Amino acid sequence: MSENWTEQNIPDQHGRVAVVTGANTGLGFETARMLAMRGATVVLAVRDLDKGKQAADRIKGDVSVQALDLTSLDSIRAAAADLRISHPRIDLLINNAGIMYTPRKTTADGFELQFGTNHLGHFALTGLLLEQLLPVPGSRVVTVSSTGHRIRAAIHFDDLQWEHSYSRVAAYGQAKLANLMFTYELQRRLTPHGTTVAMAAHPGVSNTELVRHAPAALRIPVNWLAPLLTQKAEMGALPTLRAATDPTALGGQYYGPGNRGEVRGYPKVVASSPDSHDQVAQQRLWAVSEDLTGVAFPIAATSPH
Repeated sequence: MSENWTEQNIPDQHGRVAVVTGANTGLGFETARMLAMRGATVVLAVRDLDKGKQAADRIKGDVSVQALDLTSLDSIRAAAADLRISHPRIDLLINNAGIMYTPRKTTADGFELQFGTNHLGHFALTGLLLEQLLPVPGSRVVTVSSTGHRIRAAIHFDDLQWEHSYSRVAAYGQAKLANLMFTYELQRRLTPHGTTVAMAAHPGVSNTELVRHAPAALRIPVNWLAPLLTQKAEMGALPTLRAATDPTALGGQYYGPGNRGEVRGYPKVVASSPDSHDQVAQQRLWAVSEDLTGVAFPIAATSPH
């Protein structure tokens, strides 16, 4: 296979059902579009139904829209219930939706917005849909992280919701680190079942709407330098698509752009931070996440090595 993995390398996806969160714009839209072009049945799981329908109209193929607000556990449970009825078999769950550098706000359930949306919302959705994936050989859960998981990033177990102090950059780092720790723990728990695998991906620095919440001092130079420093959403989606579809991909792998600094380039397996591989912290985060969301996964825990 060519070193430069592109959308042309995506295998035929006919007969596969893919649920993509945040698929009405940016990376999620491109991920959904390319999967549909290869024949997958694609569900755009989005907060704004009107924007979701507009996105579906722009995609050729078997595409539907599902209401999903990751800032509300009630919405997540309702969406999962709908999907269990409409798609009893799911081959791909792509946890793509995310927010970045928001001012301190809370979700409907009182979680800090970035942690609640990027991690807890996807944790709950995955747990509620896993029984649709487990019987399907070759099924995959792909969660989108970020190079931000290295920047001022730690799991603040003593203040997960940033109630005592708040840094939008550190809160984003915690949420994206949590995405990776969730992926690695999920993969260990899935291994005995032998059917479903968990992987992660990151888009490098892609020219999408994600930076819209950044402080103006950061947003202005980023927007001005975007053509030089970033890559288009079509390229940014390729690590996710490779994790989701490459027959040679393995559970627990992390894909990102292959150029120096992982800012841009064709997707390859990349390394995540040492903190992301702390199994004791992974299991602690898992237990806390189950407690906060009220979602218990239908797979057993493992012991740290």
